Amino acid sequence: MRPRISGLIILFSVIALNIPGAYPETLVGSGCSVSNTGYLTELAADYERLTAVKMFVRGGGSVVGLEDLKTGKVDFAASCRHRLSGDPKDIQFIQVAWDALVFIVHKSNPLDNISLGDVRTIYAGKITNWKQLKGNDAPVKIFISRPHAIHGLSGVETSTKELLLEGNNPLETPNTMSLASTGIVEQMVEKTSEGFGTAGFSSARKRDVKMLKLDGVYPDKKNIANGKYPLKRPLFLLAPKNPKPEVKRFIDFVLSKQGQELISSYGAVSLPDVK
Repeated sequence: MRPRISGLIILFSVIALNIPGAYPETLVGSGCSVSNTGYLTELAADYERLTAVKMFVRGGGSVVGLEDLKTGKVDFAASCRHRLSGDPKDIQFIQVAWDALVFIVHKSNPLDNISLGDVRTIYAGKITNWKQLKGNDAPVKIFISRPHAIHGLSGVETSTKELLLEGNNPLETPNTMSLASTGIVEQMVEKTSEGFGTAGFSSARKRDVKMLKLDGVYPDKKNIANGKYPLKRPLFLLAPKNPKPEVKRFIDFVLSKQGQELISSYGAVSLPDVK
């Protein structure tokens, strides 16, 4: 009889391992590197601590997040662009925070301020050397977030076209390099003395780069929240229109008073921060 009893014990153990709730729920997310670096990694860690729901989030860019969600690789995604024509209608875009476009250079660059006109002139290929902006005699090396590998526009690329370039694309120059995500743009500017890039405030403030004043206004949380710094834009979480219950609970938490207070405490701009 002992072999039979042992077999039953093993059988019941296998069944127990497959009972829903035997292990904590796990949520997986990907997408916008501005959101991931700016608030989402910290928020996911706090949510896991508060609820015991296992959280795994990674960056990769808004386009990657949307594609991952479409194909069922993740439970939710982060995006720093709004819905575009052609985006799946069964995915909802839920604003959870605010951000702003910022212009970043290497820490060694003597430039502290730039005008909106000068930024447009850089992207038009007419400013090619930093000495044209009273900086060093060195080429302007432009890093752009442009995910060619996957169909779609990155969040920063979309915002740059809409808020800065009146719907136009930056001119491709010999010193322009397209990269897969804004996170990589920030990393390249960190280590390139001649580098220039457009990024999101939420993530750029955590990088070893210099964020430039725009027409004399520094991009900090207060100036973005009160509207003194222009180029403000929303940050979204993406989820299926009918998400599984744990995804809905997480998004409800992000939008709750506690979730918004946490986002603000990380230094990002929460929804209530904007009056």
